[in-house]
Amino acid sequence: MSIEVVSSNKMFGGWQHQYNHASSVLNCSMRFAVYLPPQASNMRKVPVMYWLSGLTCTDENFIQKAGAQRIAAELGIAIVAPDTSPRGEGVPDDANQAYDFGLGAGFYVNATQAPWNTHYQMYDYVVNELPALIEANFPVTQERVISGHSMGGHGALVMALRNPERYSSVTAFSPISNPINCPWGQKALQNYLGKDKATWQEYDASLLMAKAETFVPAMVEQGKDDSFLDEQLKPNMLTAAAAKKGYPLTLEMHDGYDHSYFFIATFIEKHMRFHAANLAK
Repeated sequence: MSIEVVSSNKMFGGWQHQYNHASSVLNCSMRFAVYLPPQASNMRKVPVMYWLSGLTCTDENFIQKAGAQRIAAELGIAIVAPDTSPRGEGVPDDANQAYDFGLGAGFYVNATQAPWNTHYQMYDYVVNELPALIEANFPVTQERVISGHSMGGHGALVMALRNPERYSSVTAFSPISNPINCPWGQKALQNYLGKDKATWQEYDASLLMAKAETFVPAMVEQGKDDSFLDEQLKPNMLTAAAAKKGYPLTLEMHDGYDHSYFFIATFIEKHMRFHAANLAK
C-alpha cells in the first residue's frame, strides 16, 4: 500500500506529516495526517491515537488547532488524523451542498444506499484499512486508542463500542451521542443507511453502550455553552446508558465552553494522559 508525502514539519522533536494514498475501501484518493513523536524510530515503535474530526472538517483542523503534538511528544504516542469523508471527482455530494451531509460529513458509517455506498465506507476505512496502512508504513505498534469531536466523537465512541478488542480507551469532545434522535443523525443515517431504523442502531453510541458486554474505558468532555447541546448532542442519553449498564464512562460538563477548538485545546492534554494511562495497563 503506497503513500505519497504531501508535507512534513518538525514539531517538538518529532514530525508532523501529511500523506495521500489510494483507498480501495473508499474508491478514491484520501489524505491523512500523522504525527510521529521523537520516540518513534526503527528501534522503537509507539502506540497510536486515532483522531476523528467533525462536520466540515478535514485532517488539518486537529493538527493545526488542538495543540496535541506537545503532549504526544512527551508521552510517546503517535497521532493519526484521517479526513472526515471520501472526496474527489465522482464522489457524490449533497445536492444542495449542505454542510451536514456528503463531503465533509461521512458520519463514519458504511453506507448501504446508492449512490453513497460506492464511496462512503468510512467505518471500514477507519477501523480496518487505515490502521493496516499505518502499521505497515510507520514505526507504530498495534496498540490503539481513539478520540474525536462532534461527528468524530460519535465515530470514535461507535468504533470503540463495536470493536472493544481494538482500542485500549476512547474519548470524545461534544459527541453526537444519540444520532437516531437528533436532526444531524437522522438526516445522515436515513440517506446513508435507508429508512429501516433498525440498521441505524449499530451507529448510535448511547444504544451500543446500553447493551455493551465488553467495556472500553471512556471519557467525554462537553461544554455547557455549546449551541448544539440540547438539540444535536444529547449527552444525557449517554450518561443514562452508562448508568444503566455500569459502563466505565466519565462525562464532565464545563461552564462557559462551546463547540470550538478552543474547547478541545483546553482539555486535549487531559485526554492524552487518560489514553496513556490506559495504554500502560
